[in-house]
Amino acid sequence: MALTADREMFLIIMILAILLDIVMGDPRRLLHPVRIIGWCIGIFERLARKIGKGSLYERCAGIVLVIAIAGTTFCLSFFLQDLILNGSSGPARVAGIAFLVYLGSTTLASKELIREGSGVIEAVSINDIGLARRRVSMIVGRDVDHLDMDGIMRATIETLSENLSDGIIAPLFYLVAGGLPCALTYKAINTLDSMVGYRNERYRYFGWASARLDDIVNYIPARISGLLIAFASLILSGSASKALTAVKTMFLDGNKHSSPNSGYPEAAAAGALGVKLGGPYKYRGIVLQKPFIGTGGSDNYLRASYETLRTIRAACFIGFFLASMSVFLWVRP
Repeated sequence: MALTADREMFLIIMILAILLDIVMGDPRRLLHPVRIIGWCIGIFERLARKIGKGSLYERCAGIVLVIAIAGTTFCLSFFLQDLILNGSSGPARVAGIAFLVYLGSTTLASKELIREGSGVIEAVSINDIGLARRRVSMIVGRDVDHLDMDGIMRATIETLSENLSDGIIAPLFYLVAGGLPCALTYKAINTLDSMVGYRNERYRYFGWASARLDDIVNYIPARISGLLIAFASLILSGSASKALTAVKTMFLDGNKHSSPNSGYPEAAAAGALGVKLGGPYKYRGIVLQKPFIGTGGSDNYLRASYETLRTIRAACFIGFFLASMSVFLWVRP
């Protein structure tokens, strides 16, 4: 499982990292690993495009980019973790462990996800569509100028459910499976995909490896996230039929999304909430036909958004509990 030699310390670091994320969220004034990774990706891309061009060259350069960023992230975090836990003592060890807790917390985004979703819903609830569009534009990639209130709420529900996987469950999954090095490497891969993994003219070849690797590493976490949404809806509502509908919708409609993973938590949310998600939307002025997910039944998207927040928050805590119990059982002799 984890690459940490001291299993008990690994459990302590993981729990403290989870608590730090819940309490503080993204520390905007502190240096964030994802920002450093993004800076390195940008430098590599600029240099690569100056050196050569052509589809074959760009695809090869994109593969080198993935190996360089993901490999460097894993190796640096592995040696840092090993140095702190096995090569330090006294105050230096304490300070080092605190730094590992901080790094672990930066791989998670539960507080930020809830905060950003709540901000959009608050703007819609006071009928300030301008503010709602500005806030939703911070968490979605689609064009928002044409969105009405229901469109804003649908986009928010989709983003909350999708980012449950990308921002919380996936890094938590890799934190449990391989310790801090694997969790940070996952964040590096996710950052690569978010920066260069687009299927457009600029990144069709250069971002191919980043996008495909991101699809692979998110395969299991995305489906776990959908099941957690269903379980959370069961706990919150006490309705087994709602949870079963969430699971059924996840498996029936999860593969309708253009992404091989994002559709599963979205479909689970659509089934649990009884709403229809997806449909056509604009991206950089182009209308894209996105299949509908869910059978609908309710058109009260504001109410569904409030319920989504509660469900996602509950799914986060369920995920945190299950991850902690997994490591605890592993630690026990």
